[in-house]
Amino acid sequence: MKQFTPCFTNLDSYIENKREPDFNNLLRVLKREKPLRPTLFEFFLNDGLYKSFSYKIKYDESDALVPFKMMIDAFKIAGYDYVTMLGSDFGFKNKRHQEEGQASISLNEGAVIFDRDSFESYDWPDPDRYDYSRLEKLSEYLPKGMKIIVYGPNGVLETVIALVGYENLCYLTIDEPLLVQDIFNAVGSRFTRYYEICSGFESVGALISNDDWGFNTQTFLSTEDMRKYVVPWHGRIVDIIHAAGKPSILHSCGKLDLMMEDIISKIKFDAKHSYEDNIIPVEEAYEMWGNRIAILGGIDVDFICRSTPEKVYSRSVAMLERASGKGGYALGSGNSIPYYVPCDNYLAMIAAAKWNSE
Repeated sequence: MKQFTPCFTNLDSYIENKREPDFNNLLRVLKREKPLRPTLFEFFLNDGLYKSFSYKIKYDESDALVPFKMMIDAFKIAGYDYVTMLGSDFGFKNKRHQEEGQASISLNEGAVIFDRDSFESYDWPDPDRYDYSRLEKLSEYLPKGMKIIVYGPNGVLETVIALVGYENLCYLTIDEPLLVQDIFNAVGSRFTRYYEICSGFESVGALISNDDWGFNTQTFLSTEDMRKYVVPWHGRIVDIIHAAGKPSILHSCGKLDLMMEDIISKIKFDAKHSYEDNIIPVEEAYEMWGNRIAILGGIDVDFICRSTPEKVYSRSVAMLERASGKGGYALGSGNSIPYYVPCDNYLAMIAAAKWNSE
């Protein structure tokens, strides 16, 4: 078997200078307080980085939990205070598939619900029938001070779009609004139960409701329909998470300025993640909303890809300094770290937090 080669060569320096995880730092950020040291936040990394950070660790390949243990080790070595993962294999079946090498996929692809009959005949999943035991079993493997942050298999609006198709959903909001409401109720109620189950595990420190709400220029649905169909279910999800005494994080792409009051005041998310420079740079978002909701990540993925490590490092340091006075910010990308992000540029970003902890 060919020996794995990490995507960067200075792993030893990260191991030698590693800091122990302390989830309380992220909790301080989520409470809009100042953490005791610069704190990192990322939705997820990629397989190359997971393997690169953990390549010196020997795993029992017969252990079904190895992929999750690898992520735990990688997040710890990289300097995070948590690891993100799905709570179970719960999800909604559709016919959407992405061909190998295909960069994107149509929002109209794979629809399975077109009308009342197909809605009634759809095989709706039962969240209680899935296995969540990984959240308990991994608690023994988690390093001291580290927690799991659970996210969902897409979100309420994303799932409805996947089941119905985007264009069809737009037509149905006019032609059959009662059917649309029933679809959102069927999806939203199951997501609420999923988060209720996950939030009950001691190993889980926070939960992400990951649900892309829009394009670069607007939300997928009108603000009126967003408030009618989407906002109430996110409100229920957040209530469930808060009832368990844990913070709730919204990960959502798109231009959401018209929805921020709903996100902050009505739904009451503790933090917002996902920012793009061509919509609103994180620096502006922090000044605009940082006193009302925690701001996570925001170093634009395109910027990270196209810039030099020096520029990525400088912007990251500047963002940490901007937030150093009042807190409520954790450093990370605007979305996630896909495979095409240059490793050196990613390392430059997290180095801004790791090497400026004094």
